[in-house]
Amino acid sequence: MSASIADLPEEARAALVARANAPGLAHLAGHLGAILVTGTLITLQPPLWWLALPVHGVLIVFLFTLQHECTHRTPFASDRLCDLVGHGIGLLILNPFLWFRPFHFAHHRHTNRAGDPELEGPVLQTRARWLWHVSGIPYWRTQIALLIRLATGREAPAWLPATIRSRAEREARVLIAIYTMALLTLLWSPLLLWLWIMPCLLGQPALRLYLLAEHGDCPQVANVLENTRTTFTTRAVRALAWNMPFHVEHHLAPQVPFHRLPALHALIRDRLGVTAPGYAAFTRDYLARRN
Repeated sequence: MSASIADLPEEARAALVARANAPGLAHLAGHLGAILVTGTLITLQPPLWWLALPVHGVLIVFLFTLQHECTHRTPFASDRLCDLVGHGIGLLILNPFLWFRPFHFAHHRHTNRAGDPELEGPVLQTRARWLWHVSGIPYWRTQIALLIRLATGREAPAWLPATIRSRAEREARVLIAIYTMALLTLLWSPLLLWLWIMPCLLGQPALRLYLLAEHGDCPQVANVLENTRTTFTTRAVRALAWNMPFHVEHHLAPQVPFHRLPALHALIRDRLGVTAPGYAAFTRDYLARRN
């Protein structure tokens, strides 16, 4: 199969790419409901409440997988809703949406090859570098630096069109203003520390581990069936990550909404070139190739 779904019957293609609001809204309600539960536990602070902190953080940072889908405008039938959700998540995880969309499109155009902006980070050749990356600290440092560059007009990669750049710069200034006001609330209340800052710091390593499996150690070739990995995992993890463990499927047909990816997977499973039987197994194999 080529890197498209063009060879499928027209009726099958139409069913796969059909967008709808209901599945996305239902899934989002469940995700936000889980965040509400953990957030309530943290706020009320019953015995052992602190155990909810990393769970709360994982739930928040994994909204990135929905923001990622919103760049393609597939999780909801409404473009406006996709953009609104994408901006809201960007605020929560320091990932400005107007910048991220062209960044992600460049990743799709040059997946795991020269020109892929995801390859611009340090190569994780050693376990020490892997550990530093997985800590999440480089992510937060990178995003803060990105916001400053955007806000000051110094972020101009080739893949960021000039027409979008000016809007992305304004977005960054708004985000910085919001973050400044949010941090000022810490002078009289620790609420944001426990409901947002600390959980996100604790949850980010889980997202880093998850994201490494998407393309880590895949061949740097043009074939999407080889440069991307699908990871077989539990239903709970697939729900948390908005079905993005079906990552070859997503790259094969990014116009397919998250809730249709299992159906696409069923059609192409026997053609997948790179897979992993789980995230623990991927991590073990990944570390085995490092010193």
